[in-house]
Amino acid sequence: MKLFLENLNNYNHIHLIGIGGVSMSAIAETLHRWGFKVTGSDASRSPYTDRLVDKGIKVTIGHDLSNSKSADLIIFSAAIKDTDPEMVLSKQFNIPTVTRGEFVGYLTRRYEESICVSGTHGKTTTTSMIALCFLEASLDPTIQVGATLKQINGNCTVGDSDYFILEACEYMENFLRFSPKTEIILNIDNDHLDYFKTFDNVKSAFAKYAKLIPRNGALITNADDSSCLELKEHVAGKFITYGIQNMSADYVAKNIKHNALGYSEFDVFCDNKFYMHARLSVAGRHNVSNALACIALCSYYEIDKNTIYSALLKFTGASRRLEYIGSYHNVSVYDDYGHHPTEIAAVCKAIADKDFRESWVIFQPHTYSRTKNLLDDFARSLLGFDNIIVTDIYAAREQNNENISSVDLVNKIKEYGKDALYIKKFENIVSHIRTNAKANDLVLTLGAGTITQIGPEIIKP
Repeated sequence: MKLFLENLNNYNHIHLIGIGGVSMSAIAETLHRWGFKVTGSDASRSPYTDRLVDKGIKVTIGHDLSNSKSADLIIFSAAIKDTDPEMVLSKQFNIPTVTRGEFVGYLTRRYEESICVSGTHGKTTTTSMIALCFLEASLDPTIQVGATLKQINGNCTVGDSDYFILEACEYMENFLRFSPKTEIILNIDNDHLDYFKTFDNVKSAFAKYAKLIPRNGALITNADDSSCLELKEHVAGKFITYGIQNMSADYVAKNIKHNALGYSEFDVFCDNKFYMHARLSVAGRHNVSNALACIALCSYYEIDKNTIYSALLKFTGASRRLEYIGSYHNVSVYDDYGHHPTEIAAVCKAIADKDFRESWVIFQPHTYSRTKNLLDDFARSLLGFDNIIVTDIYAAREQNNENISSVDLVNKIKEYGKDALYIKKFENIVSHIRTNAKANDLVLTLGAGTITQIGPEIIKP
């Protein structure tokens, strides 16, 4: 397939199956901008498919085999099975096909400066911070990020420079297909165990990923994470560290303060010398760490400190990252994508820096395997909220072969001496919140699935 990709300009019509995915839609926009005829299909309509249609890309909800049959190349997402009618047709007519991961790998080779942001947590936020810094510096980057960033009015933009800023996910080791010049590895945690099986396998994948960096490239990584520090032996290029706790890191945050909204400001020291002051418009100590990663990378690319300061201050968060939804009777409603215990603990700490009476969390576990493998960790991560509601597990790509349910999580929370409710129907959750939450309370919907539907219903007049 590499032969097909390196000769991409020989093709005219490229079709994407699963075009509504956040990464697939970004690929579609990129190809459209480059002048290819782009079509695609997806199982359901979404804001991403609507955006593509607005840009003149033909998107079919369901299947229109005439589009795939006339394509010169088909790109498909990991969710697409061999039995998909369009995949069957591609085999029948010998149409070349390539996975999403393989194609993104090709994109990283199209740019001299591919900057890949990876790690178990914080990828979207850090990618967004870096993107704003490069935009503020007028470097005209191409950007692909895993959420909507309001400054680019979407999840991607196509620039004309040699800079490609990419959120790089470790799931199924797709990032090993990439050719990064510079990497950020934010952290290494025990996630996606349905694929990796063990934490050692997760660490092994990141080690192989670090080895992809060329001698004239760099790895920026988290000195507060021991697994990240172990990557040094695998890096041929520069090894640059940052940290909040590890004072021996190259870039360190000191004198961290929070305002009433939980937003942070801090001093950055580089090699034990004052480097710059930073102010954020997002809450949470974890975002101080994310900002440090951004600052270290931007310093490596010699972006002016005042530009970095201005861009970070303008960043108010990507979609679904402690995003303010609205209020109902002075009850503030937020939404967050967190679906791993480490992410939940981080957002809980971020909320603690805000002023409110009581907190409410409505959590939708994501995948049966993750819920079962990390059940105790999930329970403990939720204990910091005053009121806990758990709804059904969002299956995503899985069948329930784990004999696990949200009731098991509720019972585990109760074992720790904290009350929790299991409520199945979203409308009943909305009713419960509107009846029981009081003025100055904070409500958080939390999870990577359909939980986003609840917040807008709570704040309806």
